[in-house]
Amino acid sequence: MRLRSILTFWAATLAGTAAASPGSAAAVPASPAPVRVVTTLPVYASILREIGGDQLVVSAIADPHEDAHFVRPKPSFAAELRRADVFVTTGLDLELWAPVLLDKAGNARVSEGGPGHVTTYPGIKLLDIPAAADRAAGDIHLYGNPHLYTDPLNAIQIARNMVAGLKAVAPERSAVWDRGLADFTVRIHRRLFGARLVELVGGETLASLARSGKLHSFLEQTPYQGTPLIRYLGGWLAVAEPFRGKDIICYHKDWAYFEDRFQVRCAEYVEPKPGIPPTPRHVARLIDLMKTRSIRLIIAGTYYGRAKVARVAERAGASYLMVPFQPGALPGVDSYFDMVDAWVSGLGEAFKGGKA
Repeated sequence: MRLRSILTFWAATLAGTAAASPGSAAAVPASPAPVRVVTTLPVYASILREIGGDQLVVSAIADPHEDAHFVRPKPSFAAELRRADVFVTTGLDLELWAPVLLDKAGNARVSEGGPGHVTTYPGIKLLDIPAAADRAAGDIHLYGNPHLYTDPLNAIQIARNMVAGLKAVAPERSAVWDRGLADFTVRIHRRLFGARLVELVGGETLASLARSGKLHSFLEQTPYQGTPLIRYLGGWLAVAEPFRGKDIICYHKDWAYFEDRFQVRCAEYVEPKPGIPPTPRHVARLIDLMKTRSIRLIIAGTYYGRAKVARVAERAGASYLMVPFQPGALPGVDSYFDMVDAWVSGLGEAFKGGKA
């Protein structure tokens, strides 16, 4: 009896010690596994990393150096989608290659209608919606221009749509997603308007004024301590002042939202119609237009051939600017913020330096 009592005592003691041990599974709850996200474009992956950090494992299907219209689906992409918790796509008719991959993956969680299927366009005012569905007009987008993220304010709405998807598949981490979204929003406001102006007026108020097209008139007419608020404008919009109201030539019709936000205009395109290579006749007409109207800058994504952009610019006596259209497309352009920096500073320097 005595031995049995001793064994019972030690068994109970060891059991209690094990339950209280800091290294035991019962004492330390396992960290939740990162949410696995696959995006169509590297830019969406970049924004997600800003929001979710190490709570996410993110990969993008398109290469930063390729045109998002013409990605070749590979079996490995379907394998990634099969394991994904969330899939992010533009949701218009930009990534026409995506449905094939989703079908091959057979993952109901991220298929259209599934909780982890995220489209980035809801809540964004779409531009360039064609009056008629006529493919003779080139590779047009029937639902509107899908290159949404060229406006930094659209990037905030894109982030909101992504967070809604993350909450649908991982609601227990909603506070994490909300903190990431709030931080991303503040950083966009500061980079777009300048930290001091955000401090004086508020980011949301400035964003609302910008969306309504009243930002500059408000800042010019509203004083703060005797000084017009326009003097406090900083960030990307201040860098963009040299090209505000100016005309440029764009290679493809992918700058509509950038034009709207930064008030620069693509007067004509190197492509005669979206997705259609330039013909000699169109190039001759384009060069004549550039000379007549003294338009001296062509802007193109890096995935268009530098040589053909350079040839057109040289014949017109103009300059050209090859810019990244995805994070990772150029050395040092690793994030969404780096990419917008490259667009705005590149144009700003071209106009300030007399090249445009």
